[in-house]
Amino acid sequence: MKLIQLPTQAFEERLKQEIEENPALDTGKEEPDSFEDSLADEYDDTGNEKIEAEDINIDEYLSDDEVPSYKTQANNYSSDDEEKNVPYAAGTSFHQSLKNQLNTYSLNDEEKSIAEFLVGSIDDSGYIRRDVLDLVDDLAFTANVFTTEEKVVSVLKKVIHTLDPIGVGARDLKECLIIQLKRKEKTKNRSLAISVLEEAFDHFVKKHYKKLLEKFNISEEELKEVNIEISKLNPKPGSSYAGNNKIAEQIVPDFSIKITDGELDLTLNSRNAPELHISKEYNNMLKGYQESKTKSKSQKDAVFFIKQKLDAAKWFIDAIKQRQQTLLVTMNTIMHYQYEYFLTGDERKLKPMILKDIADKINMDVSTVSRVANSKYVSTPYGTKLIKEFFSESMKNDQGEDVSTKEIKKILENVIAEENKKKPLTDEKLAGILKEKGYPIARRTVAKYREQLDLPVARLRKEI
Repeated sequence: MKLIQLPTQAFEERLKQEIEENPALDTGKEEPDSFEDSLADEYDDTGNEKIEAEDINIDEYLSDDEVPSYKTQANNYSSDDEEKNVPYAAGTSFHQSLKNQLNTYSLNDEEKSIAEFLVGSIDDSGYIRRDVLDLVDDLAFTANVFTTEEKVVSVLKKVIHTLDPIGVGARDLKECLIIQLKRKEKTKNRSLAISVLEEAFDHFVKKHYKKLLEKFNISEEELKEVNIEISKLNPKPGSSYAGNNKIAEQIVPDFSIKITDGELDLTLNSRNAPELHISKEYNNMLKGYQESKTKSKSQKDAVFFIKQKLDAAKWFIDAIKQRQQTLLVTMNTIMHYQYEYFLTGDERKLKPMILKDIADKINMDVSTVSRVANSKYVSTPYGTKLIKEFFSESMKNDQGEDVSTKEIKKILENVIAEENKKKPLTDEKLAGILKEKGYPIARRTVAKYREQLDLPVARLRKEI
């Protein structure tokens, strides 16, 4: 179960760990051994009774086969040649870059200590999200620097807020945006934008445009220019830093679906199908023990150890085989259930499908299907998709047919995208439009789907 839920890259790490911890396991990259072990024969130790060396049938572990029967490579896996290493971003880290910039300032010892401490308190988004009083206390306890709130604020504004990227070191979004505007060349629109943020930030965030027009006695066109000016700013200056040395995100599809002669063809990523065998050294040690006429205690102890490792190796290889079979049968069933979608790529062809639908077809537990769906990706002609995205609940349309809630969400998303942004549609009106299209759903259901699509309420979608 633990192996099944691992995506390809995590599975490779788990495989690497097992090979490092169990010297009896080896990859299939070496030359074939004359005495490679065959684990096809079943063996079992019933109970926890003591096992004598003479009770171990060495022949069960040794074989003259050139090709071991426990290789897990099979013809139905895609022979992928993609790079297996995860790339890392190169360069100076975000915080190191900020510290390097401090060296260009002329600061006394106290100011330098405060500045370095403040840089260390900046999160990955570029903010300092702690109260000044807490910073003063931490400076005293951890850095042995006794200072005042006024001094910390002074260093923050005169030093930290002048570092690049612009806006770094802000304590909230309002301060971050104002810092960026003040660092730009002064214009009428920017000056007005600063006033709007300083004096009416809540009205601006909540899009109370009428209140802003009255408060600043400006036209809609002027407010529109202010809106454009602020929209150009970066709300997370830290995240834009290219040299943060984080692991570059890389999705490795666990499956691949291709269309060949009008038919769907499913393959499992070959990186999920490693070729494993027992190491040559272990075979030689067993063969030496078998041929030895006198068996010392140390040799017997070694055989006990070898048997434990061989048992573990067999279990692990069997677990990998079961993982591959479970992944393939589950994805194959999903592919055939959503056959029309995978042929066309049209999300409207997605049928309602829940975990139990697939679990019943393959006679497995719902939790097993969930483990496959939640962490695996499939490469399709229409992009790489997370498998759980193909699951959705059903709802009846006005003709009594079962339709996927995913289809309704897609239509809702399109309706909102095409609405007049000066007069965005309320949830009540959206429910009416969906009803006209044949999907009779309640206003509260529209609100739920809208939130799941991460779309704000009508008032916050309003534009000038």
